[in-house]
Amino acid sequence: MLKNMLKATVFATTMTLAAGTFYTQAFAETVYNRGTAAESESVDPHKTSTVYEANVLRDLFQGLVMQDEKANLIPGAAESWTVSDDGTVYTFKLRKDGVWSDGSPVTADDFVYAFHRLEDPATGAEYASMLYPVKNAEEVNTKKGKPEDMGVKAIDANTLEVTLKAPTPYFLEMLTHQATYPVNKASIEKLGADWIKPGKLVSNGAYTLAEWVPNDHMKLVKNPKFWDAASVKFDVVNYIPTEDRSSAMKRFEAGELDSYDDLPTEQLADLKTKFGDQIHVGPYLGTYYYAIKTDKAPWDNVELRNAISMAIDRDFIAEKVWQNSMLPGYSMVPPGIEGYTPAMAKYADMPQIDREDAAKKVLEKLGYTPEHPLKMEIRYNTSENHKNTAVAIQEQLKPLGVDVTLLNTDTKTHYSFLEQKGDYDVARAAWIADYKDPETFLGISRKASGNNYSDYNSPKYEAAMDKAAAAGGKPEERMKELSEAERILVDDVGQIPLLYYSYHDIVSSKLHGFVDNVMDVHPSRFVSKD
Repeated sequence: MLKNMLKATVFATTMTLAAGTFYTQAFAETVYNRGTAAESESVDPHKTSTVYEANVLRDLFQGLVMQDEKANLIPGAAESWTVSDDGTVYTFKLRKDGVWSDGSPVTADDFVYAFHRLEDPATGAEYASMLYPVKNAEEVNTKKGKPEDMGVKAIDANTLEVTLKAPTPYFLEMLTHQATYPVNKASIEKLGADWIKPGKLVSNGAYTLAEWVPNDHMKLVKNPKFWDAASVKFDVVNYIPTEDRSSAMKRFEAGELDSYDDLPTEQLADLKTKFGDQIHVGPYLGTYYYAIKTDKAPWDNVELRNAISMAIDRDFIAEKVWQNSMLPGYSMVPPGIEGYTPAMAKYADMPQIDREDAAKKVLEKLGYTPEHPLKMEIRYNTSENHKNTAVAIQEQLKPLGVDVTLLNTDTKTHYSFLEQKGDYDVARAAWIADYKDPETFLGISRKASGNNYSDYNSPKYEAAMDKAAAAGGKPEERMKELSEAERILVDDVGQIPLLYYSYHDIVSSKLHGFVDNVMDVHPSRFVSKD
């Protein structure tokens, strides 16, 4: 059967996407097999949090504004907008040719409904806090206000007005995030939880959801009703989850994947030799960190948290584990955001041996020695890179009287556990910029944030972040206040920053429009293939 199918390439192209599974596409159909390091948990914009889901949702939906292939801001569902002189009122004009995949028009009411749904406590949206700059949004989310009091209203079918509590410089960039995408009210009310199923999902982006076979593939097909469908090159985009990075390299080499969004970094030198400029590594606005349970003994002791953080040899991890494709990190906000100076850990410039000596003294004072070790469990999601990082830290802490055990789960299970506030000691996490502003990295440590896995709770930090928000109309003052807030967070070791990200992509030389950028954003609508 397979032999005969291969002979018929004049009429069809057959690609092996998983063991024993074949997908046959018509000869004229263009297909992008897009490898991803993790399975999406959902395609509901209000119930997602990872970059893997963001990539899919960026193809399925379109917010008021979007990002192009260089991660620059471009019009999305809104063709234009104006801002009031005081920077608090945004008026968006929706494009009149914008329609849902079922043919119904995308209206200002759709965004009002979506924003209300995001803030509705019953939704349980992890990113509800993203809209807190909007007037009364926080009050709605915390059951202290009514949805109709939110600063979002439809002036008419094509005009949306959003009122903010204070000037928010990053507001437009924030609107590129999936949490702010519109959702179809009629579909949700008719289908309930089934509204996100393949063949039923009503979306307004360049693609629609046709199939979803868990742990195998998610098939997106071109949306003929998308306002710019004529410029969309691929008829089909298959998102293919492959958590094992080494296996992904083999699938890429076999032609089963056109791109993949990570690399087994211990093989980086060999991969560069083998694949040449198909390996893409460069600066990326992201921080690789360990969440540490700040509300659980003994981790509620800031001295202990600081000793653990200080003892970790980040230079070794960056050089040996990540092959210099990551940089040692000592702040939650990575370098590279214009006008901002990150607040580094005070021991950042200390020689590593001095750090270890200082950490050992603290541990001994607290009663922890190799003979009476501190028990510490590190949770991490499936990845050779994450495993090797955890093993390196395990070895570094052992001589200091810390007995580290490791617990691995798949990415979906790992983040679901953290989001549900499971009981743990230390857990691998990462934050990739949702927008080019320090607030995206600092906001996750606020008490109300669904991404505050450490359960860090500091009134002093909250007050500092509020003070920075109040300075929204004065950019220099705001950046200074944010840096002072970060100083509180770093000194408290609310999280343990370890590394600053670089993107690690492998991209077929046949692909065009996959442009390297600091956000590692690559909408499929701008990509094409020879």
